[in-house]
Amino acid sequence: MTKQSLTWPRVLAVAVIIASLWPAVVAAHPVTGRDAVFVRSVTGPAIAPFMYLGAKHMVTGYDHIMFLIGVIFFLYRPRDVVAYVSLFTIGHSLTLLVGVLGGVHANSHLVDAIIGLSVVYKGFENIGGFEHLLGFRPNSRVAVLVFGLCHGFGLATKLQELKLPANGLLTNLFSFNIGVEIGQVLALGAVLIGLAYWRSRDGFERQAVTLNAALMTGGFILLGNQLVGYVVNR
Repeated sequence: MTKQSLTWPRVLAVAVIIASLWPAVVAAHPVTGRDAVFVRSVTGPAIAPFMYLGAKHMVTGYDHIMFLIGVIFFLYRPRDVVAYVSLFTIGHSLTLLVGVLGGVHANSHLVDAIIGLSVVYKGFENIGGFEHLLGFRPNSRVAVLVFGLCHGFGLATKLQELKLPANGLLTNLFSFNIGVEIGQVLALGAVLIGLAYWRSRDGFERQAVTLNAALMTGGFILLGNQLVGYVVNR
């Protein structure tokens, strides 16, 4: 972890203040418009379209991307990146399939609130907050797997809202999941290239604190917005 972690109380305070004053309404990214119309009208297997929808959902899913940025931010060895991303993949693939095929439902606002919390968690962990607050750092791999399960339920709730037709459901769901993984690889590749360049520049250690504070801020905004949505729509 970065040496700048000693500044975590100030960073946390700034993140909370910015989040509480943010005027924009941030919502989760549901499947809407023509995509939703298409999904509801499907009458059989549609492999390519569902792969496209899965990839699009991941690439445009700022909450998933923010979490992945936090996960790999201080990972320098390729095998570590592969290990952590694999845990995240296993988690979200499992709950996506169980949620849709098994009919396991969860309130979408609460699930997305937990996803927001996952972003806050990673940013806080990256600046060394747990060491200073609790005296130890929770197991990062376990945390990524657990939050991966939550992200998968987030994906599942979006598809459950569309009431996918039973005909071709298994094929379309697996196609969607494959698309999600393709989108994840594309997004991850772009993030890794950006991080590699950034790490080669002066001031990365100092700027890293600011970036992780921004991640925390985004997570707080998503968390607060979804909790409000839960209360309003009860």
